[in-house]
Amino acid sequence: MIEQPENQLINADEQWKKSIPAQVFLNHFRGIDYHIRHLAGSNKIGHLAGLRRFHPKQEAERLNLTKKWLLNAWNAEYTLRTTAANPDKNFLKYALHSTFPQAYYSVLYSAKAFLAIQGINVNAEAIIRQIINGYVVKGWYPKSVSFYAEGPVGHYSLHHLLDSDEQALLLPIQTPKQAEAHVAQFLKTTRNISARVFRQRLQANPEKALRTKTGKILTKFGVRNWEQIAKSMGVTTYFDIMARLKVSGTQRELERFVEADIDISQFHHSLLNIVKYLNFVHECYIAKAVGIDEYTQWIDALPAYLRDGFVKQRLQQNTRPLLDSLRPNRRLAV
Repeated sequence: MIEQPENQLINADEQWKKSIPAQVFLNHFRGIDYHIRHLAGSNKIGHLAGLRRFHPKQEAERLNLTKKWLLNAWNAEYTLRTTAANPDKNFLKYALHSTFPQAYYSVLYSAKAFLAIQGINVNAEAIIRQIINGYVVKGWYPKSVSFYAEGPVGHYSLHHLLDSDEQALLLPIQTPKQAEAHVAQFLKTTRNISARVFRQRLQANPEKALRTKTGKILTKFGVRNWEQIAKSMGVTTYFDIMARLKVSGTQRELERFVEADIDISQFHHSLLNIVKYLNFVHECYIAKAVGIDEYTQWIDALPAYLRDGFVKQRLQQNTRPLLDSLRPNRRLAV
């Protein structure tokens, strides 16, 4: 039976509507990718005071842990790169079940390496989040990834983003303002989710739950209650956004991406670009701490697929020039 043209139009419209959540998610990550690429050249990592003053003690246990977490981060990034390079769109759609968590864990592992070189060895992701978010607020990250949100639900303050009336639309991102609009919206929605999860866990604990004057557990929150939640949960940064990938990697969440009409290749590449940049920032701190010569020796000892691939390329093209620029009387780079 031949389907009527009007039915085809209706089906196409329904398919497009079902694709909207996935399109929004994609455009948000595109926005971060665009934002990083737009600002990476103008806000150089070498200008960060935190990096220039970074001189943690070198102890054997710290070095071994740092190398361990770097290897894990690079293996996850290697998988992301291999996947993104595959031209088969069907493969790319069904690969999201591994790409989402791999992107998050690659950044998590490089963050753990960044902490390990400082003697901070923690496994709880909530504590890692708290420490990394603190670094963001203190200015340890370049402007392109230093954005964060704070405050209670409905009254957020955004930092290191331009004030703009630009709306986060489904259209392709073509300007820095459009990109920032998506970053801002992503921060807000991520903080909304975090605040509600925090509230749910808090109110489920009879010992810590917020209560009414009569002693009953609160079921409706006002501004003052949300302010209490906001103080307890801290700020929302890139780390919280990346953590959403772990949650979105569930089968139910992935179905909407598999069925959606989106540029799946662009999705993979945007995620990869963000991971590459965040890992590079962490690697800069680590290389600064141990010295470029020892850091090079670490890379030379890696398995060939990493040693002769993107890891050494990033060292030669980005990390080494950056550290050279930090020497006295040298021009800052990267």
